[in-house]
Amino acid sequence: MPPRSYPTARQKRLGAELRKLRERAGMTGSTAAAFLGGERAQMSHIESGRYGVSAERVRRLASHYSATDRHLVDALAAMAEERTKGWWEEYRGVLPPGFLDLAELEHHATYMRRIHMLHIPGLFQTKEYARELILGGVLDLPAAELNPRVEHRMARRGIFDRPRPPEFEALVHEAALRMRYCATDTMRDQLEFLHEVSMWPSVTVRVIPFGAQITGSVQSMLYAGASIPPLDTVQIDSAFDGGFLDAEAQLVWYRSLLDSVREITLTPDESRKTIRRIAREM
Repeated sequence: MPPRSYPTARQKRLGAELRKLRERAGMTGSTAAAFLGGERAQMSHIESGRYGVSAERVRRLASHYSATDRHLVDALAAMAEERTKGWWEEYRGVLPPGFLDLAELEHHATYMRRIHMLHIPGLFQTKEYARELILGGVLDLPAAELNPRVEHRMARRGIFDRPRPPEFEALVHEAALRMRYCATDTMRDQLEFLHEVSMWPSVTVRVIPFGAQITGSVQSMLYAGASIPPLDTVQIDSAFDGGFLDAEAQLVWYRSLLDSVREITLTPDESRKTIRRIAREM
């Protein structure tokens, strides 16, 4: 089987975690490949996510590396067993890979925490608001790509239709509620929908008021919890790329950031009142 040309972020993460286990064991890629009966190139492809790997092989490698974290090994084996293609694969070749990686990350997350400074969280955008936001942010976007982008963003919200949807906490700056990316009626409808979303059982929306003092530079980001904390992921919002971070020090820093920002937000009830008030002022 030829190596994958474009492994997903999740496939790359599995390979990267296997590489970390090998490096902690002080073992070379050639030695690990020889254990599997292959060549160094095979291990390189596995650790870059370009080759799939079975759960049985993950456990064999973990044992060979003397890995003692049973929960981590179990989680990696479960990742290796994932074979069903998600709904987002329909958009492969239509949208940039980062869109698909984000949908996959949200699909597998056990919980999510987001900071949004300048716009409504994508999962909670109305179709009309999303369309105007996308048109305003991408110069000369081909018409054939606009509708798929909007449809993909709407489809991501399907995670909340599950019997047990993930817990989602959104820390949204008041600026995002007032920024006029679209017509007044569209913005008002968007705020009314956000108010409705804030009452969903698994969703908490907290507004960061203009009067709150923010220490340092705070950027829009997503913290996605995994089945175990070492496999958590941070996704940074960017106009050009949505980078994924997973180093332990980075995860600790962003958890601390989220906690500090949360301390300056309004309560969920006060936030709902603020959203409704701003909508009425439109």
